[in-house]
Amino acid sequence: MLQRALSAMPAHEISGRICCISPAIVSVTGLSKVVSIGDLVTVASTSGRTLAQVASIDQDLVNINLVSSHQRIELGHTVTVRGGAFTISPDTSWKGRVLNALGQPIDNAGSIVAGTDKIFIDRRSPPALGRQRLGRQMTTGVKAVDLFTPICAGQRMGIFAGSGVGKSTLLSMLSRSPSFDVVILALVGERSREVREFLDDTLGARRSSVIAVVATADETPMMRKMAPFTAMSIAEYFRGQGGQVLLIVDSLTRFAHATRELALAAQEPPVARGYPPSVFSDLPRLLERAGTGEGDDGAITAMISVLVDGDDHNDPIADAVRGILDGHIVLDRAIAAQGRFPAIDPLISISRLASKLRTAEQSQLVGQFVNLISRFEDSKDLRALGGYKPGADATLDRAVSLVPRIYEAMKQSSGDPPVTNIFETLLTTLSGT
Repeated sequence: MLQRALSAMPAHEISGRICCISPAIVSVTGLSKVVSIGDLVTVASTSGRTLAQVASIDQDLVNINLVSSHQRIELGHTVTVRGGAFTISPDTSWKGRVLNALGQPIDNAGSIVAGTDKIFIDRRSPPALGRQRLGRQMTTGVKAVDLFTPICAGQRMGIFAGSGVGKSTLLSMLSRSPSFDVVILALVGERSREVREFLDDTLGARRSSVIAVVATADETPMMRKMAPFTAMSIAEYFRGQGGQVLLIVDSLTRFAHATRELALAAQEPPVARGYPPSVFSDLPRLLERAGTGEGDDGAITAMISVLVDGDDHNDPIADAVRGILDGHIVLDRAIAAQGRFPAIDPLISISRLASKLRTAEQSQLVGQFVNLISRFEDSKDLRALGGYKPGADATLDRAVSLVPRIYEAMKQSSGDPPVTNIFETLLTTLSGT
């Protein structure tokens, strides 16, 4: 399939020769004056041709990143210039399909229909003053999200958590929201075993409106880096048709790891815990493309998973992404250990647009809930030691009475139906107990 795609591309009679091969970078002579960074080239291998992209250019050498690692290449093999950056041609018939980072089907369901427009997977975001204002609230159906971190159309939210705390489960619950016309799912660096389970078991009936772009952990760093850009380009296509698009990226951290691997192989110096500067420029270049569009365009609402290394929420990637996004949902391992799922910590989870989405009464009610939860958690050690005496502090008494019921009301499993009106549901639950 890759061979057919390469054959259809317009070839040029400009070529060079491989002079150096390393695990992540291949050096080529003879192309320095005819290529630009990001241009595509094809590499002759013993089993055919494989695709690569120009990573850096020296006076005499061009360094390229191979898209596939399965072909055997040798010194002296020919590298042919194809010209231009990588493009895809999305179509509405792609719904329900599973693609790789090159936009090719990998679900054994036949070929896909190419759309009429070619879209560069790495392109600029809409101009700041040309974008629409953020739209109406999007009901996710996840009670804890709709209550503490409400989301509007075109908002970009991060889900921050360590491994095994429930990020993927929460993302699958969000994907079932009826507020979106299409879901674009980018699985970056996932285990091969989990991809099939996530698509078949977790998405369930929603599968027909989901387009999945998959780059598993064993694929090349080039494929893992390209996957979110490909998914974003597909989301932009549906936004351009006026659709409400949910873009899910799981996880952005593995995208950053792939970018770091490629940058370090190109001898870019590390600046923060091994991450080179290009990682921190690639993050906004990708994430700023989400959001509202221009004119009559729809909106891309992005839910971005961030795998927090060692549960350190101040690691460089988590810290940089928080500054780009419009809010963050933090999953806490201690909450998960108590069996409360989704394990969202309402005290440090923030939606920067919450004040625009709630009424004054709703804002006051949520503020009271957060205050009670804070008092309840702060007094945990005091209550464990038996130092709490009812009647001494009216606010603490109310927290001890209400917070466990709030926690119980916020519990929700992946099999539970979405909740359409969280305030009505919560008040009914609290008043009925």
